[in-house]
This record gives sequence, structure tokens and C-alpha cells, in this order.
Amino acid sequence: MAFVVKVPVSARFPPQGKFGGFCGNEISKSGFQSTRRSWVSAVMSSSLAQNVENLSIKSKNIGLPIMVNSCLGKMGKAVIEAAVYAGLHIIPVSFGAQEESGQSVEVGGKEIQVHSPSDREDILASVYEEYPDLIVVDYTVPTAVNDNAELYCKIGVPFVIGTTGGDRERLHKTVEDSKNYAVISPQMGKQVVAFLAAMEIMAEQFPGAFSGYSLQVMESHQSNKKDASGTAKAIISCFQKLGVDFDMDQIQLIRDPQLQVEMVGVPKEHVSGHAFHMYHLTSPDQTVSFEFQHNVCGRSIYAEGTVDAALFLAKKVQSKAPKRIFNMIDVLREGSMR
Repeated sequence: MAFVVKVPVSARFPPQGKFGGFCGNEISKSGFQSTRRSWVSAVMSSSLAQNVENLSIKSKNIGLPIMVNSCLGKMGKAVIEAAVYAGLHIIPVSFGAQEESGQSVEVGGKEIQVHSPSDREDILASVYEEYPDLIVVDYTVPTAVNDNAELYCKIGVPFVIGTTGGDRERLHKTVEDSKNYAVISPQMGKQVVAFLAAMEIMAEQFPGAFSGYSLQVMESHQSNKKDASGTAKAIISCFQKLGVDFDMDQIQLIRDPQLQVEMVGVPKEHVSGHAFHMYHLTSPDQTVSFEFQHNVCGRSIYAEGTVDAALFLAKKVQSKAPKRIFNMIDVLREGSMR
């Protein structure tokens, strides 16, 4: 007999029979087996300064002020749109790459001025002085993770960072030493995090439950993601605790757009931004199988989770919570979700 447990995350799924049904070592139509103090005119334009003055947090009707860095990036844009929808106040300032400096862009109906890394300390200190309840959201690049965190901690601005990579041990130490507040999580999708938490509980309470079972893992992401999914690795780690023998290099990565559409079932409009995962377990005698699957199209799930994390962190800062570093599990456990 076969037991199939599917854990959907998005409203759109691959058609029946796609992204499943392993067939030896071949790729077939039924499935796969391969594969971021004062404002001075030299830094900010007078018009931008006027905008910030007009949108001062002194107004009682203003929402939580957040500053989204790398607003030109896909995740930055998605977070701004979600934050606007949630009623948060978007600070019209963002840090970007050197080549993006000076640009004025409209995101989520908000005009935002992009500044280079060389200007960021003075600007951030000034913004934080104007908006003492500020939360910074960082979706920059892995190589900027540690430097950005050090800046936020130096100024004392609480931040939410969803960027993966960087030196994570150094990142946590930076926040701990500064006694700053932060939500640090490479996975901001609330439901995905909940699924992972459930897997971790199962692994802790029932070690060895799947001993002898074989595991096949496939994940599909946009072509510019070269490494294996961190979420997939976390789920695999749970299966390993459950007794499954599996090496991370066995993860089958699907990065070819044509294969993603035709065989994985990714909608064409989401080829440039999706996260499909499938884990297939089979008993030693091939008579029992379990299938876990979570598919995400677009970035809204991560953006919404990021907004929830910012609101959660603001409450922790306001209450002067003794704990300073949080992750999405903390957000979920407190029920801080809209």
C-alpha cells in the first residue's frame, strides 16, 4: 500500500502526476530523478529630506516605520508591497549597490531614494533619530550580510534579515555583543517554517522511525540559484535523524526552465521565482511509500512572513524583552501572524 502526505504551501500546484513518480535514474514526463545623524545636503536631496519630514513618525496615524534595503531587488520589492498592504510606513530611503546610488524608484506606490554603501552610516543614523521605532529589513546579497549587520548594531537599529549566506556565527555574535534586537532567518515563509518545525518535532520524538527507508529529494528553483535549498537540507537532516541514510549531494537540482515548466509543473510566469520541493520515502521492500511536498510560486509568502517578523520584533523592542535574537519559529510560537 502507499501513503501520500502532501503539504501544500501555495495555492498553485503542479498538475497531477508532475513533480513526483520517480522512475529509476531517468527523467520522464511523470517525474524526475536528476538533477541591506543628521541629514546634510551633501548626502540627501532637499526634496527627500522634505518627504521624510512630512512623513514624520510624530504623526499618531503612522504605521510601524520600516526601511527596506535593496529595494531594487525582487525580495525588496515584494516586502515593500506587502508592508504597504499591511499599513506599515515605508521610509523613502534604501541602501543599494554602488551602481544603484542616486536612483529614485517607485515601489508599492512609494518613491524611494537609493543610496550607496559609502553614505549609509550617516543616513541610517539620521533616519533612526527621526524614526526611533524604526525596523530595518535586509534582503541584500550574501557578501553584504555581515557588514550590514555590523552597521545596524553600531547604530543600534533593530533589524530583520532574510538574506542567506555570510558568516552566520559571526552574524549572531555581532548581535549578541551589541545587545541589539534582530530576527535572523534564511526562511521567512511562515507555513514552510511551520512544516519544518513539525518535522523537527517528529525527528526528536520518533528517532529511527524510518530506518531502512530510501529517500529521494528533488527541488526546483529559479536558474540563478546555484546551490541546494537550505530548506531542503533542513528537512533532510530531520529524515536522517529518523533513520534515513542520505547524503546532501544526492539532492536533485532542477534549474532548467523548460524542464521546470514541462515536467515539474512550474507555471511559466513563476519560472523566475519559485521553490518546489519533494521528498519521497520508500520502504525496503517497496510496499510502502511516503511523499512530502511543498511548492511556492512567487515571493509573497516570504514577504508576508517578513512583515510579520518586523511587527513581532517591534513588540519585543517595545517590551524590552530579555531575549534579543529571534527566528521565525519564535514568531510562529507567539502567534504573531496576520
